[in-house]
Amino acid sequence: MRKQYSGFLLDLDGTMYRGKDPIPEAVTFVKSLQSLKIPFVFVTNNSTASPEEVTERLQNMGIPCEAGNVLTSSVAAAAFMSASPVKQSAYVIGESGLKEALLSHGIKEEEDTPGFVAVGLDRQVTYEKLAKASQAVQAGAVFISTNGDAVIPTENGFLPGNGAITSVITIASGKQPMLIGKPEKVMIDQAVQLLGIPRKKIVLVGDNYDTDILAGIRAGIDTIHVDTGVTAADELLQKNIPPTYSIPSLAHWQLL
Repeated sequence: MRKQYSGFLLDLDGTMYRGKDPIPEAVTFVKSLQSLKIPFVFVTNNSTASPEEVTERLQNMGIPCEAGNVLTSSVAAAAFMSASPVKQSAYVIGESGLKEALLSHGIKEEEDTPGFVAVGLDRQVTYEKLAKASQAVQAGAVFISTNGDAVIPTENGFLPGNGAITSVITIASGKQPMLIGKPEKVMIDQAVQLLGIPRKKIVLVGDNYDTDILAGIRAGIDTIHVDTGVTAADELLQKNIPPTYSIPSLAHWQLL
């Protein structure tokens, strides 16, 4: 028997949309959440876009969203860093989404003796940036990476993701980063706090077992796998810990 949940954490790519195309069942589902006043937060490993930019993209697809409904790995990383006793400065590899998030949390950019090295996807990354980041980590800066995604899917196939960039610094410095995004629990724990609902009444919805579902499992919340993206339903049989539920699409989930 399925539980009734009071709050939802929602993945984006493969769950809400595929590339530039919204998934109709998902659009209808979020509209139902909104009409029933059931709170939800979109959780995304995307570190390049701000919550406002994510919101605009979703709204253009007809998906109800406000900036307060979005938690990106950049915002989660900045929140984690700002709560740390470490010097509030960072050498940053990343794009505007990460830089804006750090600035809004009072973390300034610094090259010489930063408290952190913060790494997000940077499509203009250079050898010099990687070298400076590695040197800062070796000198004692706390190594933070927004997510470990090795690749990102694009219209031109799979391209290097933030995990690939991060791995260069890991190998050069000999230090492992603190990972913030899915499948780690840091961002999910923050999203649970945003909802302000007991963990047992929250469920995470996602298409990718190795990021979304595993993040929910590690964070101790129920999960719903939707067969609209990366992980096919039959692949779940090979996983040691299955999702709480698996459905073909969000059209198969009854809210009441």
